[in-house]
Amino acid sequence: MEVIGQAGPPALQNRHLRRILEQHAAWLADNAVGLRANLSGQTLNDVQLAGANLTDAVLASTTWIEADLTEAVLIRTDLKRADFRSAVLSRADLSGAHLDETKMPRAWMTGANLTEATLHQSNLKGANLNEARLLEVNAADCDFSESKLHGASAHQSRFFQCQFNEALLENALFYHVRIEFTTFLGASAAGVSFVSGVVRDCRFDRAEMPGAKFYRADLERSSLCNVRLPDSDFREANLTSAELCGTDLTGCRFGGARMQGADFRRANLKGARELTADQLMRARTDQSTILPNGSFGPYSRRSRAERPLSPGRADD
Repeated sequence: MEVIGQAGPPALQNRHLRRILEQHAAWLADNAVGLRANLSGQTLNDVQLAGANLTDAVLASTTWIEADLTEAVLIRTDLKRADFRSAVLSRADLSGAHLDETKMPRAWMTGANLTEATLHQSNLKGANLNEARLLEVNAADCDFSESKLHGASAHQSRFFQCQFNEALLENALFYHVRIEFTTFLGASAAGVSFVSGVVRDCRFDRAEMPGAKFYRADLERSSLCNVRLPDSDFREANLTSAELCGTDLTGCRFGGARMQGADFRRANLKGARELTADQLMRARTDQSTILPNGSFGPYSRRSRAERPLSPGRADD
């Protein structure tokens, strides 16, 4: 298949770039005179391509530092090893894009669509992905540290060995995800939802997650030590061998949760609801654990300490 743009100087002139886009538009329309854009290896720093349609283009190893691609259409585009440092991709459509080894630190991607995109060894550190759509994304060994994902949606995505350390994840939605060996250290994630997700062997240590939703989530072997999780929902969650030592779990719900080997040493369970004696007997508590009724552990059967104090009742 004939393509244009592959040869030429490292930096494209605006007139040459406009011609490439026109030819690519014709190719997308199945025009016999159209040519698929191939800009591999080109330098496009600071270009203004808001709204450009580069669907199915070949843009591997391109450089777009501080470029403006607002609302650009990059569906199924080959962006492997591309450099988008500090670029603007707000509301851009990157669905199905190939983003392996792509650099996107500090990129502005609010409202961007990355549905079904693949990201392997990609760098999105400090990127702004607020309200972005990351549905059915396949990401491995990616760095999302310090990124902003407020209100982002990542339903049915997979994240393997990724980093979300110090990320802002308020009200982000991770429904039915599969997340393994991934870190959320120090993340700020009030209201984040992992409902029905598999979140195994992950670390959330020191994160701020009040009101988090883990309903029916699988947290087996994950570490949530020294995390603030007041008023969170763990109903029917799998907490087998999970570490919650030193964690604030005040007012949380645990109805039907599996807690075999869960570590609640130094945890604060005051006011936690729907816990049973059997659940607490299967978990690890010690003299520094604060139990639902406000007393200190370790929990002992028939102590009734699994029952939070009734409203208006004074603490012991």
